[in-house]
Amino acid sequence: MKKVELLAPAGNLKKLKIAFAYGADAVYGGVSHFSLRIRSGKEFDEESFAEGIAYAHSLGKKVYCTINGFPFNSQIKLYAKHIEKMAALEPDAFIVSTPGVIKLCRQIAPHIPLHLSTQANVMNYLDALAYYEMGVSRIIAAREISLKDLVQIKRHVPDLELEIFVHGSMCFAFSGRCLISSVQSGRVPNRGSCANDCRFEYTLYAENPETGTLFKLEEVEGEGTYIMNAKDLNLASHIKEILDTGVIDSLKIEGRTKSDYYVAITTKAYREAIDDYYEGRFQPERYQRELHTTKHRGFSDGYLVHRPYEKSDTQKLDSSISEGTHQVKAEVSEDGQHFFTKDKICKGDILEIVAPKGSEIHPCKSEVGEIFQQNGRWWVRLDKIEAGKEYECIHSGNVNPVKLPCSLPAFTFLRREIESS
Repeated sequence: MKKVELLAPAGNLKKLKIAFAYGADAVYGGVSHFSLRIRSGKEFDEESFAEGIAYAHSLGKKVYCTINGFPFNSQIKLYAKHIEKMAALEPDAFIVSTPGVIKLCRQIAPHIPLHLSTQANVMNYLDALAYYEMGVSRIIAAREISLKDLVQIKRHVPDLELEIFVHGSMCFAFSGRCLISSVQSGRVPNRGSCANDCRFEYTLYAENPETGTLFKLEEVEGEGTYIMNAKDLNLASHIKEILDTGVIDSLKIEGRTKSDYYVAITTKAYREAIDDYYEGRFQPERYQRELHTTKHRGFSDGYLVHRPYEKSDTQKLDSSISEGTHQVKAEVSEDGQHFFTKDKICKGDILEIVAPKGSEIHPCKSEVGEIFQQNGRWWVRLDKIEAGKEYECIHSGNVNPVKLPCSLPAFTFLRREIESS
């Protein structure tokens, strides 16, 4: 049986390694402004992206290269050079958005498979077939599509692979077809520099055009004016329903600009959901418990299983502040002997250990502290905080490696549940 692919974000080389450590089958990322994540893309240069592709292939995994911006005329020659450079790195596919770029890729690198970006907003089998006939082997469906429509697309174009987003930020517009950021700050969403203006708080006014009088519209206290702030997508509880259709080839997590912890935990949760589905033990509460430890804007199941007009809970109107049940305290170094502080840690603190998929952790005790198991989870107690010198407490501003009681797997995270007020 061919299992669905789990596709995770890779904003840089470290996040690429974390995604694979926590169970991703493939990652997506890119170099330079030809990707739709300029800020993330800058973290990959050509050399580190090549290293990431080689690393993935050594594990039998895949890397999809994002070239999904919308080019101006003045950029087309630069696009051609970029496609040629990226093709030389032998990624497993290009992710592209426009018919012109599809044609350019087919001319320059006909051996590289093409995946159509969600930015193309494919919603029906006519468009899907047209892109397939252009040479696209996979379509990343619009976030606004329904599961029933995906079944129809597969029925009409059976050889076309279908990829859907299952987790991450949602756009107020049709997957980036938005000018708010461009109007307010000159940052163009479809060329990779969205400023997330829909997350801002707005004050509303009403004007009488006859008199020019301007009235401020006062909100009901506590209801907020974050009128365009979309909740984050979370389809973990619907994985069984999605996979039961048999038409989806890849499940995609959004978030190349998100934190290392976000990449780890979302990949971990969806890996478990997929594996449990195939083993006949699907447990939505388990995956949701992990996903709720990450920072988020509130969760919604989006539009895949409900039409937009049937939904009234996809916007978070009271604030754009991220939430999460846990605070990440530290991240273990690649050598496994130290951790780097992400939040205040003091002597005597007991922190939960979250390790990569398949990792082995062993109990131990030393002068630095203890690693132990309790209630089915692993914990570390820090009796000594040593980072060049000893500290009673250490803060995130201290970038020195801190000694662990004993070795832990690379890319392990230490966290603590946030006490509710």
